[in-house]
Amino acid sequence: MPASAEQKQGRRAALRSFKREAILDAARGVFAAQGLEGATIRAIADAAGIAPGTVYLQFASKEAIYAEMLQASLADLLKSMREAVDPAALPEARLLAGALGFYHFYQRRPEDLHLGLYLAQGLKPIGLTPQLDRMLNGRLIQCFSLLGDAIGGLGVTEPERVRAETVELATSICGTLLLQATGRLRMLGDEGEAVLTRQVGHMVERLRGRR
Repeated sequence: MPASAEQKQGRRAALRSFKREAILDAARGVFAAQGLEGATIRAIADAAGIAPGTVYLQFASKEAIYAEMLQASLADLLKSMREAVDPAALPEARLLAGALGFYHFYQRRPEDLHLGLYLAQGLKPIGLTPQLDRMLNGRLIQCFSLLGDAIGGLGVTEPERVRAETVELATSICGTLLLQATGRLRMLGDEGEAVLTRQVGHMVERLRGRR
């Protein structure tokens, strides 16, 4: 029995989706080995076993491929943090849960931490395109806003103060992740979760004292 137009359309969509996932999987390995600057569409196509033209049918550039990978990672991070934070809990509990939710996500998925660091090879920011950078920054801001909401619940009402405190905590989380990933915390006889628990505790005491 001949396939209907709807069935053919479904098969074409499934094939496109399969190729897209194959490109993303191949790109992850190429970016890991060569970084964003060293990667090329041809190298990604070779790794995926397809022609470069097929890659361009799915993505306009290697930056677009990278952005889709990082966007998916940040969406998973936001979901993980929302699942970790009980909106009915006290602000200090929400703040600790959000900070540890961020930390534990990258502990479970170190490849996602590496993905986010590809743009800082040698600590030199690379960036994508202005449009892609804005989109990805917006995703990350959503994650940090969960921390800002909890900080606001601790009595910090000035928006600029909430922003500054959120940045301070985000800096502590990211720094802890780097030290944990490089083994430096272990060398110093400490552990990431314990460090962040202390950091949040000190922040809560300080902010509660400002009331």
